Amino acid sequence: MRMRGRVRTGLKGWGGVGAMAVVCGLVLAFALLLPVARSQGDGSTGTGGPGVTRADQVADDDPCTNPAVKAHPEQQTLSPSSADGVTIDKIKARQGEKRKLIVGVDQNSYRWGYRNPNGGPTADLEGFDIDLVHRIAQDILGDPNAVQFKAIPTNQRIPAIQKGRVDMVVRTMTINCKRLADVAFSAPYFKTGQQVLAPKSSDIKGYDDTLAKKKICTAEGSTAFSQLDEDKKSGKLVASADLRTTVPNQLDCLVRLQLGEVDAVVTDGALAASQAAQDPTVELKGSPFTTEYYGVAMRSDADDLVRRVNQILVDYRKDTTDGWQASYDRWLSATLNESSAKSEPPPPKYLRKN
Repeated sequence: MRMRGRVRTGLKGWGGVGAMAVVCGLVLAFALLLPVARSQGDGSTGTGGPGVTRADQVADDDPCTNPAVKAHPEQQTLSPSSADGVTIDKIKARQGEKRKLIVGVDQNSYRWGYRNPNGGPTADLEGFDIDLVHRIAQDILGDPNAVQFKAIPTNQRIPAIQKGRVDMVVRTMTINCKRLADVAFSAPYFKTGQQVLAPKSSDIKGYDDTLAKKKICTAEGSTAFSQLDEDKKSGKLVASADLRTTVPNQLDCLVRLQLGEVDAVVTDGALAASQAAQDPTVELKGSPFTTEYYGVAMRSDADDLVRRVNQILVDYRKDTTDGWQASYDRWLSATLNESSAKSEPPPPKYLRKN
């Protein structure tokens, strides 16, 4: 496939793999326990396709209690495979116009997933995440445009997956151990970190004591809010920082900042750099204070889909014509190459090979 230029697909709907539902504990220091398998009679487990075996689940199902998972959540995924399974078969079995990959995305993140105001009468979705969605659709359904996009707010990403409203979410979604209890992730496709965004005229210097008595905006359900809340409780963040302003979508924080309702925004540096590109009066302050990875999120029992997406990512990284680097150069290099948020394809590591 050659995706020269910008492949476009209209937005439909509004709402704003899987051995990874629960990774529980160390077993003899060698194995991570995975969710209990559902016997299928044909050798398959759950919706994951044939041959996937699982261990019994221990009582404590919080993956964050496992030091290995907490330290490296981006490695808690399955090895690549091009084989179809139950999940992919169901997607392919959709008839007519419904035979599309249903994907939760953002429509407000500049250069990630957004409507180009200069994109003509349809103003279709474009961006780095959107390119990846088209590649996944091309591989699974043979058509890069066989996609039904659903715009989903930050705080509705996991519910949309769990309730079956989407097959996957590709929406600058950080892989972390808490989310691994609810959904499964692909291998990481982007590396970033939390960073402070504030007006250029502000006396805020970064993630430090200059945030004292400042109103900070974060998105509901975001890793930014979780990190700030945790840091404030532990004393890493100055106690007088005001974290009460949360919004459904990350872009709403930029609006609050522009209106003077908050003093700073904390979000992924990659997103913050794109927001700074939208508004020349704001800038990134200081360096990233975390290391995080974006992944494609899917249902916890969709093993075959997770493996397939991981294989697609392997090929996407290797493609020197229309792959990861070409998409990065098209959408992100202009903003990220000038900031500490610059990235490159993160090397994948897999939890299991069988």
